[in-house]
Parts: sequence; structure tokens; C-alpha cells
Amino acid sequence: MKTTKTEIEQFLQQEFPQSLEKCRIEEVSPRGATLLYQVRSEELRPGGTVSGPTMMTLADFALYVAILGEIGLVGLAVTTNLNINFLRKPSGGTDIRGECKLIKVGKALIVGEVWIYSIDHEEPVAHVTGTYSIPPQR
Repeated sequence: MKTTKTEIEQFLQQEFPQSLEKCRIEEVSPRGATLLYQVRSEELRPGGTVSGPTMMTLADFALYVAILGEIGLVGLAVTTNLNINFLRKPSGGTDIRGECKLIKVGKALIVGEVWIYSIDHEEPVAHVTGTYSIPPQR
């Protein structure tokens, strides 16, 4: 079952509205999604860079959106693993973009990766891999 960007946004507004306070879904594609995180001063760490937890939040949410787009509106899909490699310092005070691709879509587990970019640079600032557990269908 494929789900559109609009259907996902409506679902999130109803079930998880806080997820859309700082993130905007730019695109939902086959086995993928692109999101923009609006970085505010509270997401900066000393040294004027975007904090690691902020980048992990974007990555986890990008995975969730890509999964909803691929398998339908399964609210109880949950993260079981998230691994991040910080590649370079993101620009402080600049929004970040997460580009997610699902690598394996199984019945019980889905594995994906997210490349994170400062919107003012072409080189990625982080690479994330994650696994989600999908609840059994009844």
C-alpha cells in the first residue's frame, strides 16, 4: 500500500502533530522521503553547529515518513536501531535536509539510510542508518 505526502501529513497532524512543528515533508517517493528541518537557536550546540540529537531527530523522522509512504499509515512502526556517522560540521543557524532511501522492506523489519545536508552545502554532514520494527498485521 502506497501513501501520498498529503495523506501522511493529514495522519501526522491528527496523530503526531508535534512532529511537524520543526520538520516539513518536501517529498515522498517510492521507498524514500526528503524532509527539511527548520533549525532554531535551541538546536545549536557550543561552537555554533547543529546538535547531534537534532540531526538524529531529522533522520528518525525521515525514516518514519518514508516507511509510511511505502507500507501505509502504520502508526505503531517503531525504531529499533539508529546509527549516525557525523561527517563534517553543519552550518549553525542553517536548516538541514534529510534524504532517506529504504534499503530493505520486509514484513517485520525495514532498513533505511538517511543522508543529512546543511542546505547551504552540497556535501553531506551526516550519514544515518536505521531499522524499524513493523507490527504484525491482524
